[in-house]
Amino acid sequence: MKNKTTLYLVQLALMVAITLLMALTPLGYIKTPVLSVTLLTVPVAVAAILLGPTGGAVCGFAFGMTSFVNGLLGTGSVLVMALLQINPILTFIMTVVARVLVGLFTGLIFRGLYRNKKTRPISYYVASLCCPILNTILFMGFLMTFFFNSPSIQASAEKFGTQNPVLLVILMVGVQGAIEAGVCFVIASAVSRVLHAILLKNGSLKGAADEVKNEAGKNAQTA
Repeated sequence: MKNKTTLYLVQLALMVAITLLMALTPLGYIKTPVLSVTLLTVPVAVAAILLGPTGGAVCGFAFGMTSFVNGLLGTGSVLVMALLQINPILTFIMTVVARVLVGLFTGLIFRGLYRNKKTRPISYYVASLCCPILNTILFMGFLMTFFFNSPSIQASAEKFGTQNPVLLVILMVGVQGAIEAGVCFVIASAVSRVLHAILLKNGSLKGAADEVKNEAGKNAQTA
């Protein structure tokens, strides 16, 4: 049991390190004039699939903190830096709490789908697609809820000619959201499926699949 826990922590630390590495290099963000296209949903999705909701939430926290800290240091997106001047606490919720929920929900989605034999084959793909979609929905949802009347958002509303928050989100995200979703769907699903099979085969996975395996063993013993 201790060996499994230690192994899990090592795997989690590795995924956090990958998340931080991507965040601190051009691999993690593609900067645009207002919002940054983020590729950090990829390690979050992989962590959520391999290490469960907790692993996804921890990597989501690492993802969010890099966004928040970059904003504080003046190296983040223009939008985050502007919103920090208005309300740092609400900006923290938007950048950090939202990403924790992204990792958590992605892990729960994968776990639910993987436990059902009928949906198990698509669980990797659905979870990998849900991760960037959840990131967009939660981040932009908090943004519109907390800062819709801020100068930055109103400037975008005037630019796009709408005061409808939902329509404004669609217009602001646009191609960026499609890129994030496409990249995460392709890379995260492929990587997680291969690693999941390898780790499960070696008995070194403590996540949704590990739980399913244990449940199957208990059911066999009971029968």
